[in-house]
Amino acid sequence: MKERSWLGILLSFVTPCRGKLTASVVLAIVSVAGGFVPYLGVYQIIRLFFLRQAAWEGVLFWCGVCLAGYVVKVAGYALSTMLAHVSAYTILEGLRRQVADRLMGAPLGEVDVRSIGSLKSTIVDRIEDIEPPLAHMIPELSSNLLLPLVVAITMFSIDWRMGLALLVTVPLALLPMAFAMGSYNKNYAAYMAANAHVNSVIVEYVEGIQVVKAFSQGERSYQKFAQAVCSFRDFTMAWFRGTWASMNLCLSILPTTLLGTLPVGVWLYSTGVLDPAQVTLCLMLALGIVAPLMSATAFLNSMKSMQFAVNDTRELLNLPQLSQAEREIPLTDNTIQLRDVSFSYGGEAETNVLDHLNLTIPQEKFTALVVPSGGGKSTIARLVARFWDVTEGTITLGGQDIRELPLKQLSQTISFVTQDNFLFDCSIKENIRLGRPAASDEEVFAAARAAQCEEFISRLEHGWDTTAGEAGKQLSGGERQRIAIARAILKDAPIVVLDEATAFTDPENEDKIQQSIMALSKGKTLLVIAHRLSTIQKADQIVVLEKGQVVDCGTQEELLCRCPLYQTLWAAHVGVQNWAVTSTEQEGK
Repeated sequence: MKERSWLGILLSFVTPCRGKLTASVVLAIVSVAGGFVPYLGVYQIIRLFFLRQAAWEGVLFWCGVCLAGYVVKVAGYALSTMLAHVSAYTILEGLRRQVADRLMGAPLGEVDVRSIGSLKSTIVDRIEDIEPPLAHMIPELSSNLLLPLVVAITMFSIDWRMGLALLVTVPLALLPMAFAMGSYNKNYAAYMAANAHVNSVIVEYVEGIQVVKAFSQGERSYQKFAQAVCSFRDFTMAWFRGTWASMNLCLSILPTTLLGTLPVGVWLYSTGVLDPAQVTLCLMLALGIVAPLMSATAFLNSMKSMQFAVNDTRELLNLPQLSQAEREIPLTDNTIQLRDVSFSYGGEAETNVLDHLNLTIPQEKFTALVVPSGGGKSTIARLVARFWDVTEGTITLGGQDIRELPLKQLSQTISFVTQDNFLFDCSIKENIRLGRPAASDEEVFAAARAAQCEEFISRLEHGWDTTAGEAGKQLSGGERQRIAIARAILKDAPIVVLDEATAFTDPENEDKIQQSIMALSKGKTLLVIAHRLSTIQKADQIVVLEKGQVVDCGTQEELLCRCPLYQTLWAAHVGVQNWAVTSTEQEGK
């Protein structure tokens, strides 16, 4: 399939505002026509004086015509610009919405490999770069091109030699411009790359300022920052110097329309071909197209900026999507089965994280996965939630392949709590309400109580209305985890996946986290990716994995009796706990 051009992508978002965009162009043409009327009015007034027929009535009439034309020009331009801005922001909305939809439907890995800075730059900054040229290009470029065209046609209608005289300097101006444009695409691409590098260095410097200060690397880091800024400056100035002569020559020749029209006009007057009024009109028209031609050249850079912005956005618009059904499928139960599942992040069998794995997670049972570091336990959790698709095999929910379920249905069926408990920049209450946006305050408070959140929330100055950003420095990792668990309790999905949700819990909070998990898992299918083995002692089944395959499965007691790997992991866990207790006792002495 042929890839769409950047302009085609941009125009594909015009549909919702096609009428406004058409009206904007029409009004721009009307504005150009109105702007042409004063020239004709002044011509008629001059003609009356040359014919010695200038009476007050006639002069005032043509002055009124000039004024009316000017009003039409200003009104048409204002309305055209307004509609163009509405259309531009509609297109920006369409772009951002589609990018968001593509991110939501893409495998998580396709999103994770992109830095937050680059995503923010594209979705916010680069797409925003489209608005100014798009909003102004429609009315202004239309008028800036139409007016010289109308003027040229008028000059040719007066006398073909005056038309040629008007255009004689245009090819002379275009020659140096064409020379400058020979390397424009290459230089502009390099400019955008240099700009992106400066932005990334700035983001790195600001985000890492704590590390820079902690390790006394200020001078070294600032040197990297300064070098990036200086390099960008040097490149920009070198590009400017390389095009300075040719572009200034072009902009110097372009306004010299009188060089051709004045001598030709005088010659045609002396030969009796044109009368003084016609010569005056031609000279006024020749001067009148200078400003539009100069403005039109400025849109060249704007169009190139739009092209690069759309091309950057194209990469996100082309993200691969997870397939999904359009209609929901009734589920008979909430049992999860992994059948001969293999998965590789690179898609190559030799790098499989999971290798022909078979596993059953029974309905309304507590299943825990225990794996040595890097053994693929988090991968299983993400495959069950369908953040990625399996490389081989199938994962079924209630007997249905999860790839045949709509993503929305799967999301409503599974609550997913990770070790990285992200809180949005809104109140604590609204952060919990994200689990079920239609929930009442009482339901939010009940979920928070079940997750053991009420005690620490009451300590915050603004309580439930404290924003997450304001409370972030006051909350421990365990408290943030309890907020995430409260969110999952409020969602009340039949399947709960806890991906190392207690990994960074401090000992003081571990008991409360356990109580939160128990409240969350009542009557539900619970899958816990275990980091602290003490949190899964009461699991109905503990699945021990190694190198992407099941080593053993059973209760805590059974595994301690027969599974050497689990015995090793448990001994290491108990040793860490004893070390933590000893350290705490020594600190208390």
